[in-house]
Formats: sequence, C-alpha cells, structure tokens
Amino acid sequence: MAILNSYEDSKRAEAYAKLEFPGTYYLAYRDLPELIAEQVRGRKALDFGCGTGRSTRFLRKLGFEVTGVDIAGDMIRKATEIDPGGDYRRIGKSGVATAAGEAFDLVLSAFTFDNIPTMDLKVRILGDLGGLLSAGGRILNLVSTPEIYTHEWASFSTRAYPENRLARSGDRVRIVITDIDDARPVEDTVWTDGDYREVYRKAGLELITTHKPLGRDDEPYRWVNETRIAPWAIYVLKWA
Repeated sequence: MAILNSYEDSKRAEAYAKLEFPGTYYLAYRDLPELIAEQVRGRKALDFGCGTGRSTRFLRKLGFEVTGVDIAGDMIRKATEIDPGGDYRRIGKSGVATAAGEAFDLVLSAFTFDNIPTMDLKVRILGDLGGLLSAGGRILNLVSTPEIYTHEWASFSTRAYPENRLARSGDRVRIVITDIDDARPVEDTVWTDGDYREVYRKAGLELITTHKPLGRDDEPYRWVNETRIAPWAIYVLKWA
C-alpha cells in the first residue's frame, strides 16, 4: 500500500519538533484523555502518522505502551532523537504491515488523514488499521474540519488562500501554521464529515461517536473563532 509522503522535509521536521500543544492545537488534544478513558480498554496503542512523536509521547503519559509509525524518515529520525527510548518505525511501501501480527487496543491517528488524498486510499488504510485492533479495540481519527481552511485561528491563517472556500472533498488546500518558524504553507486534502462517514462504512468500521471540541472563555488562549466554530473532529470507530 503506497502512502503519500507529504512531510519528508528536514526543515519541517525541525519546526514540528518544537511544536507541542499551543493555541488551536490545545483543543485537538484537550478532550482525548476523557474520550480514551470512556472508550478504550487495554494499554497497547499505535500512533499512526506519529510525525516527530508528539502524540506518541502524549499517549505514553496516559499510561500506554505505544508504537509510533510514519512515512517520513526525517520525522522518525527527529522523534527518535527527542525520545530515544520510544518505539518509532518508518512505514515503507508495506504501509501498516510494519505492525502486522500485533494487536492494538487503541489506534490514534492525529491529523494524518488530512494528508491522505483519495477515498480509495483512505478506505484501504483504515481497513488495514481496523485489522490491527484487538477485540474491543478503538480507532480515534482526529482530523481537520473543512472550516479550518476557511477561517482565521489562534494557531493558523488561511486569509492568503481564498480559493480554499471552493474546495470539495479530495481537493488540495493550503494553511499557514503560525506557531512554528517554518512560514511555508502546509498543503492538506479537505474532506467533509459526510464523506468521512462513507469512508468508514466502506472500510468496515462502525462510527461510535463524533466529538468537535470548542474553545472556552476561561482557557488561557486568545481564541479567534475557536469558541464558535470547531477546527477539529475526533471520530471514534470500531471494527464492524
């Protein structure tokens, strides 16, 4: 299974390595501990699309035994440099077969599917991930909502790319991360909620719940649109 490599870039890996949970990113992770506690039994986890290991380290702090996998060698090298005791593996042409033979109670994919371009590829990868679940295991797929590409945020800007408003599922969109030193826009693939639901159905997964976190006025961030528009969607899935 071939996976699109969007982040084989040493400069971007260096920038991402400094990025933890500021601003809008805080909302992506804020509610994960509660969702995981409600939905997951067992302590073995796969961080699919681990990048420089931010989510992998996050899960380990929650008590999980975690394997992080990513297609980008620069990201894996940086993750290992930051966390030499972690289990990080580069995905090659074999895709998630890197973890074949293992069973995971939790598969977390944070932002990875923003960079997987087509329905067929999303379906194949999610089907493979479903096959790695233990009995009762769960996939948490954390993705960007289409709205993130058409508004301004504490951590992102899209004002330079008004063409994003015309994008449909599968189209490329651009967004600038304002919390890192690398000012180059990130290119993602926009995908709607309805089309994600179709992907899950075709992949043999059952959607348990969807969570869209919003910012709160009592939080220590200067929210822009986060209190009224959800930048992220977290889909909780099980093998049907």
